[in-house]
Amino acid sequence: MTHRIISAAIVAACVASASAHDLTRGGSKVSIVFDQPLPNVPGKSMKGVLVEYATGQSSPAHTHPKSAFIYATVLEGALRSQVNDGPIKIYKAGENFSEMPGDRHGISANASDTQPMKLLAVFVVDSNETELTTVTAR
Repeated sequence: MTHRIISAAIVAACVASASAHDLTRGGSKVSIVFDQPLPNVPGKSMKGVLVEYATGQSSPAHTHPKSAFIYATVLEGALRSQVNDGPIKIYKAGENFSEMPGDRHGISANASDTQPMKLLAVFVVDSNETELTTVTAR
């Protein structure tokens, strides 16, 4: 129950954020919905990223900053995902996963042919990081 309350609070913070901006790439929509320095962890911030894929959309293989720990929750639809050489998994609305510093996200795609997909990725990352995603070769 506590997990659901925390997730709902994060989503509410995202919706209420006035500083969101759009980073649309290749048909997918990526928006930074919050960026908050952590007052008790100097040099670190929590950054929320809303990722939206229409049907048939995906992101190329990518990594995130080496300082980034990521916790993602699917808000709508379903995500087909593979991290490092792990199994390909389908995450449905309400399900979540994490990525450790240095992980490579080889597959990130809408798993549905009929519904859009939205997920919230919460980064704990060095505050000076500005590029949150780097495209990598497969």
